[in-house]
Amino acid sequence: MALGTPPDASAPPVATVEVPSRRHRHRVLLLAAGTAAITGGLAVIGSVALGIPMRDPDGFLGPGWVRMPAIVAICLLIDVLPRAAWRLRGHPDLRSPRGFVESVRDVAVARWPWRRLVPVLVAVASFYITYVGYRNLKNFLPFIHEGSQDLALVASDRLLAFGNNPAEVLHAVLGTGFSAHVLSFVYMGYLIFVPVSVAVALIFWKHLSHGLWYVTALCLNWALGAASYYLIPASGPFYALPWDFSDLSRTDVTGLQAALVRNRSIVMADPDVSGTVSGIAAFASLHVSVVFTAALIVQLIRMPKLVRRAMWTFFVLTVLATIYFGWHYIVDDLAGMAIGGIAVWAGAWATGNLRDPSKRPEDEDDVAGSADAVEARRRAAPVA
Repeated sequence: MALGTPPDASAPPVATVEVPSRRHRHRVLLLAAGTAAITGGLAVIGSVALGIPMRDPDGFLGPGWVRMPAIVAICLLIDVLPRAAWRLRGHPDLRSPRGFVESVRDVAVARWPWRRLVPVLVAVASFYITYVGYRNLKNFLPFIHEGSQDLALVASDRLLAFGNNPAEVLHAVLGTGFSAHVLSFVYMGYLIFVPVSVAVALIFWKHLSHGLWYVTALCLNWALGAASYYLIPASGPFYALPWDFSDLSRTDVTGLQAALVRNRSIVMADPDVSGTVSGIAAFASLHVSVVFTAALIVQLIRMPKLVRRAMWTFFVLTVLATIYFGWHYIVDDLAGMAIGGIAVWAGAWATGNLRDPSKRPEDEDDVAGSADAVEARRRAAPVA
């Protein structure tokens, strides 16, 4: 029976999926896991040296250690359950609760053998550990750098904007009402976009090498972003020049900024307060670097035009939002793009996507997608 071809015409054709070769699997997992080990290890060292406890930062979607595995598990179920249900059309003998469970098991084994599932689990774990390390290193920043480079970055903003305040220019051009709510929606959407995009890339993209490329690049974004905070410590225009943003309509972003200022004060007064982290740092912009990474990879692997246009639109609006709300200076966004570009290149090297990212790597392996073949092997296997 041909790979991925069901024996019954009533069953849907099963898409063949691929995984990188053993060589590239080891390389990409070494890069992702190594980045996680270094970032997480530095966070632990900083925690011990400063006497500040490590935090697992919560988001509005819940704790990271629950949120990320839950999103991946939901995507796996979305990938497996409809196929298992559709398969029952060609298998009347499976039309029972027990039969459906067997169908789910066979589809899961066919689509997610260990050599495909293990890299996904390692990538998710690496992403989570790197992100936690990044957030804790960000939390330690005000205890290591007492001063900031905000005045120098303000001067760079005026230079790059030909003597103008870039935020005020955007306020004058876009207004401070409706545009504030639109850009707030875009900026806050990033918080959902990142974990969901990780799961979608690893579960639903046909070439797993592309998904691993994206997640590895995100790990590098967090690590390089944390390093940039220590290289040029700054708080951002909304913190250094709050009066420039007092006319903006109240949005979720302005509420988040107020919460960050409050949390920073709490942490500085008592770093042992449970569940509170300092999350203010300007250089470089990780919003810009991460969205630029996603848009660039989507462009390089030549996803449908609608997806590419949507991602570049998201990127442009994200850049505007960072300046409009005073999260970042212009050079922060430029540095974010540089970090994103470096991360994309390194991830492409690790996953074998340097030559022609839009095509399947020559040494990528096919993964069988036939649940019927799995069922046949299971029924033929001798009972112990």
